[in-house]
Amino acid sequence: MKADRIPDPAPVIAISSSSSSANSNPANPDTLEIAPGHEREKLEGWIPSLASEMEIRHALEKAFDFRGDIAITCKDGTNFEGYLFDRRSALTLADSVVRIFEKSSNRKISISYADIAALAFSDRDPAAGKSWEAWLKKYREKKAAGEKNIGLQPEALE
Repeated sequence: MKADRIPDPAPVIAISSSSSSANSNPANPDTLEIAPGHEREKLEGWIPSLASEMEIRHALEKAFDFRGDIAITCKDGTNFEGYLFDRRSALTLADSVVRIFEKSSNRKISISYADIAALAFSDRDPAAGKSWEAWLKKYREKKAAGEKNIGLQPEALE
């Protein structure tokens, strides 16, 4: 993992349907072939700079949206690793907290933004490649190969 700057927000891509009229609103989902969305940011392995209050808040918002684990090092040297499932942003860093499910014990831990010295994103996004489109592609490949009884089966949890 290497430290670098905060990634720029991903672009929003809107594709309008070919049947749109001159009066249609391109942001109206009823007139779109594909609703606006964004490409997923690649945050795996990112170690953000936490030099300012804005950088701390921005990095923790990214961590909240991240689907993998994060590692937090507190200013007293304590380390926590787990999934960030909640954050409560207040006016001051001391009043703002993140909550994680600790990986090693499944405890819920609250950590004040003001106590965080370092943050690191895990190298793996456990949900990567598990979209509906990825499943549909695998389904079609299995069907074309002649497999029977193909269905939606959940993958085993790690």
